[in-house]
Amino acid sequence: MPTLTLTGEPAADELLSDNAFALLVGMLLDQQIAMELAFVGPFRLAERLDGPLAPTTVAATDLDELEALFRQKPALHRYPGSMSKRVHALASHIVEEYDGDAAAVWTGVTDGAELKKRLGDLPGFGDQKARIFVALLGKQCGVQPEGWRDAAGDYGLEGHRSIADVTDRATLEAVREWKQARKAAAKAAG
Repeated sequence: MPTLTLTGEPAADELLSDNAFALLVGMLLDQQIAMELAFVGPFRLAERLDGPLAPTTVAATDLDELEALFRQKPALHRYPGSMSKRVHALASHIVEEYDGDAAAVWTGVTDGAELKKRLGDLPGFGDQKARIFVALLGKQCGVQPEGWRDAAGDYGLEGHRSIADVTDRATLEAVREWKQARKAAAKAAG
C-alpha cells in the first residue's frame, strides 16, 4: 500500500498507510471536525491505548475507559462520548465479522457494489462515508475491484471532492474549497 499523506503529520500518515483499522477509524471520525484532525485521531488513540491499535484491543477496552482516552487533551473528537462508542462498535464488528482483520473488509470483494455494501454495513458508516472510502481505496490504495468508480459515485470522479483526493497540503485546500463552494451553492438554492 502506498504511503498516504492525509494529515500533514508523517507518523500519523504512516499509521494510516500501514494499519487498515486506523484508516477505517479515521474515516469514522471524519465528521464535524477538520478532515486532517479526524485522520490524526487514530495515531493519538494508538499512543493512548494499552496495546496496539487493533480491532481486538479496542473491542476489549471498557467503554468508559475508551471514552476517557478520547477525552484526554487534545480530545480525539469534538464529541468524544459518542465517537468513542462508535469506534468501539466498529472494532467489535470487525472482530465478529472479519476475525479482527480490518483489511478483510475490502480484500476478496468481487466488485465495487460488494465493497460499498461491506463498508456501508460497518457501524458509523452510512452511504456517503462508504462511497468516500471506496474512492479512497481506489484512488490511493490500489483497491480497484470492477465497478469501484460507479460504487464511489461522484467521489470516484477526478477532482478534489473528499479525503480520497488529498495527497498534500494543496489538495487538502482544494477539497476544502470545493466543499465550501458546494455548501454556498446549496444555501443559495435553499
